[in-house]
Amino acid sequence: MRKSRIKADGGVGCYHVTSRIVDRSFKMDDDEREIFRHILRKAAEFSGVKVLTYAILSNHFHLLLDVPVQPLLDEAELIRRIRAFYGTLEASRCKERWAEWRKNGLTLLAEREQEGFRRRMGDISPFMKLLKQCYSISYNRRHSRVGTLWEGRYASILVEGESRALSVIAAYIDLNPVRAGIVKDPADYRWSGYGEACGGSPVARQGILSIFSRCSQELTWSDALAAYRKSLYTHGEEHRDEVGCLQRIGFSPEVVSEVIERNGKMPLPALLRCRVRYFKDGLAFGSRAFVESVFERNRAHFGVKRKTGARRMRFCQDGGFCTARDLRVEPVSLPLRV
Repeated sequence: MRKSRIKADGGVGCYHVTSRIVDRSFKMDDDEREIFRHILRKAAEFSGVKVLTYAILSNHFHLLLDVPVQPLLDEAELIRRIRAFYGTLEASRCKERWAEWRKNGLTLLAEREQEGFRRRMGDISPFMKLLKQCYSISYNRRHSRVGTLWEGRYASILVEGESRALSVIAAYIDLNPVRAGIVKDPADYRWSGYGEACGGSPVARQGILSIFSRCSQELTWSDALAAYRKSLYTHGEEHRDEVGCLQRIGFSPEVVSEVIERNGKMPLPALLRCRVRYFKDGLAFGSRAFVESVFERNRAHFGVKRKTGARRMRFCQDGGFCTARDLRVEPVSLPLRV
């Protein structure tokens, strides 16, 4: 029997979500990534979930999601959301069906169906189910394929909803194509929140702005872009040009590897260039107080002998961040080189 997921109170909070293609096959080319992004945006509009940033790779994806408090959804808003995901025809059918039921004294049927839609909104679990199922059906139909597309359940951790913790996870997500050796500048990768925002997408820019506006409501997109790019660009590693000439002094991959082998610590920017399991399997990420509060609300997920929830991240020498799991097996590993 699998355990329920760790969520914030009422499901309202921020989450880092990942999921992989079955057998880790490389099935998502450029066209597939574009289709997935299109479905992602529609599912977010339907569910009322905000996509702060994301990265879609060839065999997996990362999402940083904000599930806000849901407003009271009247019929007009339900129709708008249905139209956003299912299209104008389905929205019109729902509207006509509800009107017909009321006309025939079957108001309760209309209310039940509307409540069914509402239950699928404002929660990360039905959002992820909608996203993955819709893309799977679309992919299988287009490729004459049957069977599951995804490798088990999606993984998720609860992220503290303040800008510093969110910006760390966001940077880790948007640096995925750099770690994978696909691009040198994360702005050059089209299928990420940062790359889409740099390309001028208003919805992508709003997602990144939301990360930093939690500290300042007056923050402009230019301010957020500058702050985020500073987070993305690591100052702990050396940079070399195409012929190997050193452009900036810093930690070499060999030095980073040595630090990991000695169970040493490195600056947070250098850590973001590595593969970090804490950001995927840590259950909760943020300040010590935040992780302790998550632990207290979810004691059933932990052993009876465990007294505290927060665990300091190994290998990270700054930031003061904690997770709810003390990972022992390769919590940090070297990335692929560009």
